[in-house]
Amino acid sequence: MMNTSKDNNISNLLLMGWTSHFQEQLENFSNKDITPARVIGVRKNSFLVSDGNNEWLATVAGRLRIDTGSMYPVTGDWVIMNGSVISRVLVRRNTLSRGASGTRNKQDAQPQKEQVIAANLDTVFIVTGLDRDYNLRRIERYLTLIWNCGINPVIILTKADLHQEPLNFVNEVESVAFGVPVYLISAYEDTCLKSLEPYLAKGQTTTMVGSSGAGKSTLLNRLYSKEIQLTSPISIHDGKGKHTTTSRHMAVMPQGGMLIDNPGIREIAFWEVDKGMGSAFPEIEAIGKECRFTNCSHTHEPGCMVLGAVEEGKISIDRLENFRKMKREMEYLSDRQHKSADRVEKERWKDITMQIKTIKKRNSGFKH
Repeated sequence: MMNTSKDNNISNLLLMGWTSHFQEQLENFSNKDITPARVIGVRKNSFLVSDGNNEWLATVAGRLRIDTGSMYPVTGDWVIMNGSVISRVLVRRNTLSRGASGTRNKQDAQPQKEQVIAANLDTVFIVTGLDRDYNLRRIERYLTLIWNCGINPVIILTKADLHQEPLNFVNEVESVAFGVPVYLISAYEDTCLKSLEPYLAKGQTTTMVGSSGAGKSTLLNRLYSKEIQLTSPISIHDGKGKHTTTSRHMAVMPQGGMLIDNPGIREIAFWEVDKGMGSAFPEIEAIGKECRFTNCSHTHEPGCMVLGAVEEGKISIDRLENFRKMKREMEYLSDRQHKSADRVEKERWKDITMQIKTIKKRNSGFKH
């Protein structure tokens, strides 16, 4: 007889983003009665989890707190539950990560730590307000960060009602965000919200990043058609937003998918150093291959085709300077990570050598 309850559980998990990637991990467990769930909220010392039917508060097993090699749960994670205790985090499809805040551009700082913002994502909404928050260079940083993590970005320009011709901003953003969907959202127009619904379909998980006051919580409320997240007005003194959202919570949307609201990000520091630069600056990367020197820094070298493109107006000097700045950060971060790995390996062999010496000394003592 078919186990209807189990089939319903799997069906509910599929709606929440469960895939074969996680199912294959589950089948490796000898205990077939284990309960998978998804982390939909993180608080100071507790986690809100859901199995598609029920939501409950959970704590994390002590082993996960102590073992630095184990993954610590974040919003979006799929986990194995032992009652109200998270006993294990399943291997992630991807993570949206950044360098821990307060360390970017500090060359003499301690090795940068990874801060995982959310896990197992299909899309990241870059939310930017068309007020003082609007900044092309910051959008480039967000794109690089997201592509580094192997996730698809989407740009949402809010507060379009503040301008008579907001489409000019769309054109400007599209000129630096090659192939990335750009949507214009107004406080008085709901038509554009329909364009975002495919990213919120059943089984899809999306998160939002952006500055405080960019309109993330307002957008969440409008997409939900109900106020489920608190919002705060922008300061009239400096135009800066307040940190209304102080934790990461995943909302199951009426469209069927899931949307994670995040606290505002002040500092976009990198952690992953994979393919973000090539995706965020494809024209610079392409033209750079034609430079006379293969290691051209695009600053002063003779025969630099990128500098030639700047002189011809094909690339803006501001965009090139942002590219150079991020390139330096990536190279520094990569070198530091490799050096840290080498240091760990040296320390490991040092410990092994000490253990061998201890064993030899002990054996020598036995002979006498």
